[in-house]
Amino acid sequence: MKIYNHLSEFSKLNNAIVTIGTFDGVHFGHQKIIRQLVEKAKADNGESVILTFFPHPRMIIDPENQDLKMINTINEKAEILKSLGVDHLIITPFTRDFSNQLPEDYIKNTLVNNIGTKHIIIGYDHRFGKDRLGNLADLKAAGLHYGFTVEEIMEQDIHDVAVSSTKIRQALLEGNVGLAADYLGYPFSIFGRVIKGDKIGRTIGFPTANIFVEETYKLIPGDGIYAVTVEIGSALSVEGMAAEQRQTPNAKRQIYKGMAYIGQRPTINGMTRNIEVNIFDFSQEIYGQDIKMNFLKFLRHDVKFTGLDALTVQLQKDKEATLDYFKSI
Repeated sequence: MKIYNHLSEFSKLNNAIVTIGTFDGVHFGHQKIIRQLVEKAKADNGESVILTFFPHPRMIIDPENQDLKMINTINEKAEILKSLGVDHLIITPFTRDFSNQLPEDYIKNTLVNNIGTKHIIIGYDHRFGKDRLGNLADLKAAGLHYGFTVEEIMEQDIHDVAVSSTKIRQALLEGNVGLAADYLGYPFSIFGRVIKGDKIGRTIGFPTANIFVEETYKLIPGDGIYAVTVEIGSALSVEGMAAEQRQTPNAKRQIYKGMAYIGQRPTINGMTRNIEVNIFDFSQEIYGQDIKMNFLKFLRHDVKFTGLDALTVQLQKDKEATLDYFKSI
């Protein structure tokens, strides 16, 4: 899959089969649409193109509202789309100027002149252009003029996509990573860099890697303890990500079992929300490296203990519960 960080980087195609959307989560509903896109491109001897936007349009249109968090970072989204067989991913910087284009200008400049659209798969309620005045009827009328066809995604499919995205975010905020995985079709993950902490975990026999997530828009699950797998040496960056690209020093990916903690560490009166992981059977120094955590099961909520001794006893129970979980799958 080729990735473009701006429309200006993209060379117009002769037979572009296109769909448009934010596709946050790239969940089962999205995957149905994307497979439809890829199959159509193969059947028509064309090339599949996804036009997506970054930042999310709502972050630009309503900048005061900081509540919206994304299931995927842009790198994570790209990696999943690549696995689905998409030929081209255009990541368009979403700005107020872009949103203020007249619908007819957007169709002519973006879809026709920049991309070379011959067929577009789009939702019945898709809106675009200044004040979101453009709609499906406008696309169909323009298609007759410019020579592209429009395939409508049915209303029920659109509702399934919208509901799933909302339910996934809610499930994650509640710590229900199992339900989120059911909707996504894969485990929810966090990708971040290992940074130095205060090393309290080492003093009680449970050393942890502290994870810094650079993307502030990334959704973080609810506080608590989770069974996870940890990937070390796996770069989520995809060829073509340019400035967004991040590489790990390790050439070979290794996967370990572990238990992750999200919370403010109330037992030691912590003041900031931390993301930490205790990696089982692991003793390497990985400061500065990027790792990926896949969240498999919620174990318990975060609570304040009477002291480190009580916390240590509970962590041992948590580890046993985590190991029991891995034995069961």
